[in-house]
Amino acid sequence: MSSAAPTVVTERIPKFIADKARLLTEVGIDRAKGEIELALCYLLNCKRLDLYLHGYDILTDDARSRLDGIIQRRIKREPLQYILGESWFYGRRFRVTPAAMVPTPETELLCEKAIRYVQRCDMKKPHLLDIGVGSGVIAVTMALEVPECSIVALDISPDALNVARSNAAELGAMNRIGFIESDFFAAIAPHERFDLILSNPPYIADGEYDELPPEVKADPPVALLAGEDGLNAIRTILRDAPKFLAPGGRIIFEIGYDQGERVTRLTESDQRYRSITFIKDYNDYDRIVMLSCD
Repeated sequence: MSSAAPTVVTERIPKFIADKARLLTEVGIDRAKGEIELALCYLLNCKRLDLYLHGYDILTDDARSRLDGIIQRRIKREPLQYILGESWFYGRRFRVTPAAMVPTPETELLCEKAIRYVQRCDMKKPHLLDIGVGSGVIAVTMALEVPECSIVALDISPDALNVARSNAAELGAMNRIGFIESDFFAAIAPHERFDLILSNPPYIADGEYDELPPEVKADPPVALLAGEDGLNAIRTILRDAPKFLAPGGRIIFEIGYDQGERVTRLTESDQRYRSITFIKDYNDYDRIVMLSCD
């Protein structure tokens, strides 16, 4: 009989989460249950397992009220990451603000590919370039996963650079990253060379903007839009990156789900490019491009 009470307590949390998630599902938000879990873990400062084991015991009236406030903002399709002011990337918590786009799982694939390339080539002190650093997830992740690397991180937005700097400082990567305000390669010295040039550039066509989900529209337009066909930023990278690539280096960047064939044609018309490889995302779309040069 004495064990009945704890069982009742632990059973309340799944129903509580399901009831709150239903409010998000009704307005078309996917993965609503996961979002409620994230919000509760944030409010209660606990891990998911602890949430289900002990959550109802520590779910205060204040936490309930704050959760309801978060739900009301999500119903208006404000990104959860901006509401909480944080986003998890490669197992680390990053501060995020509307000054920089919300990190995505596809960018984790880019980092994974870059890390593996460094390891496979046994690079001792690789020099990396991150074009469009945003919140700093690529630069900081590479700095922490490849401890002997040095990184130059560029962004045209001073506000985004401030977010990236704060994340680098918070996560202990500041001493390996130099942050520079720059429009693509404009601030890079002509003689500087990099073993990896990385980017999650804008790749959405201007005409597609109105059709984007509200959560995506919350990202800064400068981080999303890339001209009439969505390839302006990629063209700039393809045109200028080989000038700054060290021998044996690679250019690795993200593309839109339907841009693989067009990017291939762009590289075929440029004799400097020797090979192109595509890495598929979790939905089986070509998402990451890896290029080598002569």
